[in-house]
Amino acid sequence: MRGLRTSLQTAQGVIVAVDGVSFDIASGEVLGIVGESGCGKSVTALSILGLLPPSAGADVEGAVRFGGHDLLQLPESEMRRLRGNEISIIFQEPMTSLNPLLKVGTQITEPLTVHRAMDSRAAKARALDLLDQVGVPAPARRFDEYPHQLSGGLRQRVMIAMALACEPKLLIADEPTTALDVTTQSQILDLLVSLQQRSGMAVILISHDLGVMAEFADRVLVMYAGHVVEQASAIELFRSPLHPYTEALLGSIPVVDSTERRLTVIDGAVPSPWEIVPGCRFRPRCRFAEAPCESAVPPLLRLRPEHSAACIRHVGYQLDSSALPAGRR
Repeated sequence: MRGLRTSLQTAQGVIVAVDGVSFDIASGEVLGIVGESGCGKSVTALSILGLLPPSAGADVEGAVRFGGHDLLQLPESEMRRLRGNEISIIFQEPMTSLNPLLKVGTQITEPLTVHRAMDSRAAKARALDLLDQVGVPAPARRFDEYPHQLSGGLRQRVMIAMALACEPKLLIADEPTTALDVTTQSQILDLLVSLQQRSGMAVILISHDLGVMAEFADRVLVMYAGHVVEQASAIELFRSPLHPYTEALLGSIPVVDSTERRLTVIDGAVPSPWEIVPGCRFRPRCRFAEAPCESAVPPLLRLRPEHSAACIRHVGYQLDSSALPAGRR
């Protein structure tokens, strides 16, 4: 992905939900995208697959290259060939993502009949095998049930089975455990990693939970107000964060064996999508903010071999807005 910029039409005007996001992901890698609600994580995922609703009036710029093609330039017919086949997504809330009028077996077999041209008998056999792989008890009975008859954990497992039906090369997991209890969350994430390691697919794991990133991600992108503010290997990010926002997020996590350490409080709130913040978006909440932080958006610079951050605190130069690319000033 290079310079992804997604603008949305709203009743109050145009907002830029994602602004200049770039990253790479390799086969077999788990790339984590973390940030507060409203930072642009889900819009990034939906932009990749062209799934933003027409009512949003989305304008998506940049480049998203997959398999030698720029997904943003492909016609809808080609995108339909990729969705659910080579690229799959697990949505946040399976109860609203699954069709309530169709049995779960029908929904799992659909990508198999559409993309793999399987007959109904072969597709059902594959669906039952998938339900068994993702830990759904009594697959034959669940196959003929409707989403409302399943618990939240089982619905999420059905979503995973659907996403993995065609053995995609890339899986986007958009907060796959948001509505689940802690025990089920752990089971679902362990399942995802197990299936990913077995198949070698790449995974983009989107979450607001830093604990999930520490345990499952190979590399982590930290987003704030539509921008990537830090990017590093998971080990490097948690060992030595470079951006004040990342430091504050890590400081707000309770430590089980500590009774004296006070949690970090990030003053203020995430800016409204309609609020124009000059310079660094995090500046109004940053305890290290200086005058140059107001002059331009700091670029994401590589400061260590596996570590980049968008903060002038570690660069040691004065930002010159005239030297920044258009759209970053």
